Amino acid sequence: MITYQQILKSKILSADAVKKRANIWRMFNQKIVFTNGCFDILHQGHVDYLCKAKDLGHKLIVGLNTDASVKRQNKSPERPINTEQSRALILAALGFVDAIVLFDEETPYNLIKAIQPDVLVKGADYKAEEIVGYDILKANGGEVMTIELTEGFSTTALINKIKS
Repeated sequence: MITYQQILKSKILSADAVKKRANIWRMFNQKIVFTNGCFDILHQGHVDYLCKAKDLGHKLIVGLNTDASVKRQNKSPERPINTEQSRALILAALGFVDAIVLFDEETPYNLIKAIQPDVLVKGADYKAEEIVGYDILKANGGEVMTIELTEGFSTTALINKIKS
């Protein structure tokens, strides 16, 4: 019998495995959406954003910053709050997330190049032309889209609220 824990872990893939899975999905004409982030303390804003991203295609792949990658972003000394494995497992529990792949680089550029998604998504705090991977998607006929963020929700705000 396969356990739910095994199902969740089967969504957390290496870069090579996610590339292979994307190629299989593509053979079945599945539209692949890619987004990325830290997703440190999952909150309503994250869930809303990821739901909207999934609605843009059939399969949603989330590129997840490793702990070391988050540290290099200089968000704050205590970040990330949750480990990369914990963050990945929480994302895997979301039914609308089809795959999670960790990346350790400053940006997911090489990952986007390997996966070749049909749609690349980031929050509307970015301009489409500034999104890492824009050139890859545009060269291959893909779409780069932004999603309005849910006001009042951020990991930093949650951390500050907990501290106060």
